[in-house]
Amino acid sequence: MSPSKTPAEILDIDGAEVRVSNPDKVVFPEPGLTKLDLVRYYLAVAEGALRGAGGRPMVLKRFPKGIDAEPFFQKRVPENHPPFIDTATLHYSSGTSAEETVIRDAAGLAWVVNLGCLDLNPHPVRAEDLEHPDELRVDLDPMPGVDWSQIVDTAYVAQDVLTDVGLVGWPKTSGSRGLHILVRIAPNWSYREVRLAAETLAREVENRAPGLATARWWKEERGESVFVDFNQNAKDRTVASAYSVRSLPDARVSTPLNWADVRSARPDQFTVLTVPDRYADVGDPHAGIDHGVGSLDGLLALAAELGPAERAPRSGDGSGRRMSTMPLIEVARTKTKPEAFAALEEWKEQHPGLVSALHPADVLIDGMRGSSSLWYRVRVNLQHVPETERPPQEDLLADYDPWAGKTWPGRPGA
Repeated sequence: MSPSKTPAEILDIDGAEVRVSNPDKVVFPEPGLTKLDLVRYYLAVAEGALRGAGGRPMVLKRFPKGIDAEPFFQKRVPENHPPFIDTATLHYSSGTSAEETVIRDAAGLAWVVNLGCLDLNPHPVRAEDLEHPDELRVDLDPMPGVDWSQIVDTAYVAQDVLTDVGLVGWPKTSGSRGLHILVRIAPNWSYREVRLAAETLAREVENRAPGLATARWWKEERGESVFVDFNQNAKDRTVASAYSVRSLPDARVSTPLNWADVRSARPDQFTVLTVPDRYADVGDPHAGIDHGVGSLDGLLALAAELGPAERAPRSGDGSGRRMSTMPLIEVARTKTKPEAFAALEEWKEQHPGLVSALHPADVLIDGMRGSSSLWYRVRVNLQHVPETERPPQEDLLADYDPWAGKTWPGRPGA
């Protein structure tokens, strides 16, 4: 970080004035990128970034302390937003509502970056119709131990399924380890129907490529496979859109691809430093995405053919909680990811004889959404440890409560 604040810079963006505070603040120390560098990056790819996020309500994921600190999520648009920022009021399944930010132009992109946003997290709906998504999102999420070639193979299987049901998929890197496939659809179906269609796609990919891909929602049941994450289509969920900058040290970008380039591409090729030149040279591979609007009829017909998905058994104590079929133990709940890794290492030191038996996918560190930020849950799947050697559930090494001091209608004890 810069030792002291520098004077704000006022940018004229298509006639709109955008104030960039502390423009020389270093956001990505490794490549030396400042806040103003990020603003200029988004202006260079503005048309493509707006194709993914423009006109959609978005959750603001803000990194006010830089990439090494946990971000916080802001649903409500700041009260002092400028006139070029639109809004839309979303009603959540929890019974709450929020007037969220809607950007429509390059000035809006610059404005959200000035707030400390790195990636853009829009909902799959347009501001003009908040109940009917016009985008189905396929998130190919690799489990530990899965390499890029397996993710790519899964993507091509997903493409085949989409083609068979009359839909067009548009691939992009997630900006982390995985791939996203975006599918434009007519806004004729509810969130529930879109999620069902996505789950059906995931199940069919698993049926065609067992062992390669999985549709199992529960992480401990996936093994070394690519999870086709259909739940990203549930109401209230958002994903990083095209050209979003991710909070990795190399300033990696979620980058649209052509299908012909998917196998040769590598996620670390695409960064804030490289994507603008690529964009200037070849344009946006997703330029035609809004002309490929399709129907969910084929996937919903396949859903009826496949029948209901298998559900996990429930406990018999009246709580209705799901019972895992795997021998899981919980190690810790922490506020930050470094604390989660530290707790895992402490557990390994306490159980050195078990470490060699664990497979990469047996260690489960999950980012869990709290009220306004992530917290982390650490679990270990003992499926590959001989039953006689499995330790019992022990006291948590850390027990962070993200809900401490917070109340909301319907919370037990509220």
